[in-house]
Amino acid sequence: MAKKLGEILVEHEMITKEQLLVGLKYQTVHGVMLGEALIATKAIIDGDVITSFLAKQLNAGVMSLKDLEFDPDVVNLVPYDIAQKYTLIPVNKTNKMLVVAISDPKNIFILDAVKFLTGCSVKPIIANPKEIQDAINLNYAAESGVDTILNDLKSESFEIVPGEKDPEPEDIAKEISEAPVVKLVNHLILDAVRKNASDIHIEIYQRVLRLRYRLDGRLIEMSPLPYRLRASVISRIKIMADLDISERRLPQDGRIKIKTGPKTVDIRVSTIPTIFGEKVVMRILDASNLMLNMADFGIPQLGLKQLKGALAAPYGMILVTGPTGSGKTTTLYSALSSLNRPDVNIMTAEDPVEYNIDGINQVNMHHEISLTFASALRSFLRQDPDIIMVGEIRDLETAEIAVKAALTGHLVLSTLHTNDSASTLTRLIDMGIDPFLAASSVRLIIAQRLIRLICTNCKEQIDSSKDEYISFLNLPDHELNDLKLYKGKGCSQCNNTGFKGRCGLYEVLPVTLEIQNLINQKVSADVIQKAAVKNNMMTLRQCALEKMKKGLTTVEEVLGAST
Repeated sequence: MAKKLGEILVEHEMITKEQLLVGLKYQTVHGVMLGEALIATKAIIDGDVITSFLAKQLNAGVMSLKDLEFDPDVVNLVPYDIAQKYTLIPVNKTNKMLVVAISDPKNIFILDAVKFLTGCSVKPIIANPKEIQDAINLNYAAESGVDTILNDLKSESFEIVPGEKDPEPEDIAKEISEAPVVKLVNHLILDAVRKNASDIHIEIYQRVLRLRYRLDGRLIEMSPLPYRLRASVISRIKIMADLDISERRLPQDGRIKIKTGPKTVDIRVSTIPTIFGEKVVMRILDASNLMLNMADFGIPQLGLKQLKGALAAPYGMILVTGPTGSGKTTTLYSALSSLNRPDVNIMTAEDPVEYNIDGINQVNMHHEISLTFASALRSFLRQDPDIIMVGEIRDLETAEIAVKAALTGHLVLSTLHTNDSASTLTRLIDMGIDPFLAASSVRLIIAQRLIRLICTNCKEQIDSSKDEYISFLNLPDHELNDLKLYKGKGCSQCNNTGFKGRCGLYEVLPVTLEIQNLINQKVSADVIQKAAVKNNMMTLRQCALEKMKKGLTTVEEVLGAST
């Protein structure tokens, strides 16, 4: 007969017999497991001790959940209320075998219930109850957070009085320290992080406090927040961002740093006064979502080879172009990470620094004290740099210094706002850069966009002849006949949008001798584009069409990203 947990702990001198008796009494009174009772009575402080000895008792495996990445599809096999009630969470699924982290593997009834719910064989793994609870809080959807709090707040029956004035400052100070508002803001942020939102928008209108998340590049409206708490919610966010809550007439910028499980997330907070009150936008910078391996970007094979060749050069300029939010910063960080070595001095001028990368000297721009891209670049040249990254070339002064640096033995990376790669070269010339200098300094240009992917959970094939946008693609008949189109119906996993996730479209233009000659001749961007295509450059449109033909995206997305 197997020894009981209490006996094993006493035998290994982890607790005394007296402590075990106190723990057993606590267990009987409160109806909890012995491990919880021993921790509650302070016989044992570290829950990992209980976990390891419980594993010995049952001859079962032990797992640490601290740094584990969970698959949302696997987690959602077990409903939140079951996971919360019985302190368990699905960890992995292989074929029909589901691995479940659980604090009480002796409970065969709940294991049978999980087996019935999922249709899988269940393999229990023992884990620390606190780690399981942290994983539940981090990985389950908003029903355990914002919605619950909103329901609690709605039950308080707040009334909207026509012409109601903003609460007085002392009332706000009292209210923002109360649990419901603190919980609401905390869970609102955590919910956005879980959903991989890039921005949170909180906007005050007449009698409406609107909440929107930017998901996969599009703003999605969420359930409105209680209007009665408009001043308290905004003041709470301003306190977290170390802003002045008494100043409501001027825009303010701040920063919040939060830790959710193993992840640390930076949040940039911006407030601006509107006619009905302050609007708050929170930009979420989750370093765990930062993809630094260029091979994972989906850059065409030839383009990736050309990019790596340009990065291996000792000097010259690499420019990345595209609209705001197209992933230019990620591409630059990826390039810098591939060059980051102890024998290389890398310096960046950014507005602002979005992600911190060890080994790279990153400088924030401060225009109010005249620390601009141009002034930073001048200083960089006196800092013995090998590689320089400029957040954006906005004016002639910055462009001239960047070109000079690229021609004097430095590798320079930067961004511009143009529609395609060829237009970048003509844009430099329009800014005032001599064509010869532009042709000599620029080695390679990348134009990029982000395109939404069809949700794999609700993806379905549609009749291509019925797509109202297909004619705008101007595809030849033989391609139309074989074309299979797909759309997402909309489901809970994609917030009923039909899309989940994004991927990049890339147009890589190396500045060859032929392109240099065209630049010196001051030809139009169209001529440069045709020459590049003739040399096997894949355009943004061709890249988007490839994604559509593979069933990854829709016609509307192709048209939106390549026009």
